[in-house]
Amino acid sequence: MPVRAPRLLVVSVLLASALATGACATGGTAAGVPAPFPGAVVRATEAPAPKASALVATVVETALAQRGAPYRLGGTEPQKGFDCSGLVQFAFGQHDVDVPRTVAQQYLVGHTVDRRDLQRGDLVFFGPSGGPPTHVGIVVDSDSFVHAPDTGAVVRVEHLDTEYWRPRFRGAKRVI
Repeated sequence: MPVRAPRLLVVSVLLASALATGACATGGTAAGVPAPFPGAVVRATEAPAPKASALVATVVETALAQRGAPYRLGGTEPQKGFDCSGLVQFAFGQHDVDVPRTVAQQYLVGHTVDRRDLQRGDLVFFGPSGGPPTHVGIVVDSDSFVHAPDTGAVVRVEHLDTEYWRPRFRGAKRVI
């Protein structure tokens, strides 16, 4: 029996170490969490997260599906309308990505992205010359973004490189 205790201790230490570092001989998920062993039942809360590119695609498609929804200051839902940051929060929130509510708060999250490196799903910010961002949209492709523009307008897609938007560009952030 004295041999079993140390062997059990070694196995316990190795198992704890593997779980703590996310190591798994059979591979792991993108999040670095070990994959369950064969035959294990995976609960919904333990399912691997979708790949970033798939998540970005679904967020952008959700935003695009809101085209035609009316602009409404403070709006955060399709039935009543959206303001710019409400549309962003809604599109990301539908896929369990928490994004703050206001343009100023949204400008503080994520990683800064150079305009030349924009990717689908990045947030683009606009504002007056020399001022802080006052408007936000979601990049659809390298040349366009979806947003809720202003009172009397509807959610729509516009080109980034127009005479109106180009001088107002204040930065971009990658949230996913």
